[in-house]
Amino acid sequence: MIAPHPRGRLAVALGALLAGGCSMVAHRPQPPLPPPPVATPPPPPPADAGTVPDAVPRAEARSAHGNPPFYDVLGRRYFVLASAEGYVERGVASWYGPGFHSGSTSSGEAYDMYGMTAAHKTLPLPTYARVTNLRNGLSVVVRINDRGPFVANRLIDLSYTAAAKLDMIRDGTTLVEVRSLTPGVPDVLTRSAESPPPALYVQAGAFADAGNAQRLLGRLRGAGLSSAFVVAPQTGSHLYRVRLGPVASVAEFDQLAARLTALGVADARLALD
Repeated sequence: MIAPHPRGRLAVALGALLAGGCSMVAHRPQPPLPPPPVATPPPPPPADAGTVPDAVPRAEARSAHGNPPFYDVLGRRYFVLASAEGYVERGVASWYGPGFHSGSTSSGEAYDMYGMTAAHKTLPLPTYARVTNLRNGLSVVVRINDRGPFVANRLIDLSYTAAAKLDMIRDGTTLVEVRSLTPGVPDVLTRSAESPPPALYVQAGAFADAGNAQRLLGRLRGAGLSSAFVVAPQTGSHLYRVRLGPVASVAEFDQLAARLTALGVADARLALD
């Protein structure tokens, strides 16, 4: 709770005394109160965000801050991964900027909205990751040093510059793939700006038993989700995947994820064809 301004407390006290009929003894005038501090605005963005180099993966010790075994936010518990090795996930990216610039990140470092950084809920701090915009093929490498985002079903929160390089500033969000990088291991860029955008789907579940997949499919279609279907096990997999779509935007993904949550199907994720 923010404490009331001293000048406000003085006015209340004077009013109470006058209302009670008390006489006031003259006092020496007090010096004026200092003005409240003014937040320093962040510096202007670079003329061309595309000239800012990507983060370069290097071996770093696990941060002493921001890496508890688990933590709770807004009634939900998140478990920090023991390792980032092999992490690949797809979902919605957002970005955060002026309101957080120069503030403290979960790792204890100052947030630089013009750096190549990001926030993630469960990857160890720090982690280096390649983030690819699945709508246009653009890709960047960021250093994850913060926790979040905790809004809706967002997967990663990018710095202003990282978002600008992915061409997502105007829309605010986009569909992405996040792939962890290991220092010293070659980074294989799987897509490029010239590659056509892949077909994207919402995955509602994956089952080893075909009957369970069919039962979920029946529930979804019975609820009016006619785009639901089952993908048979692919080479090297034994899972039957229940998916919906395709989806072409964050709005479509959010809408389907909300419908699934209402049906008791949690943790819907983005999947490629």
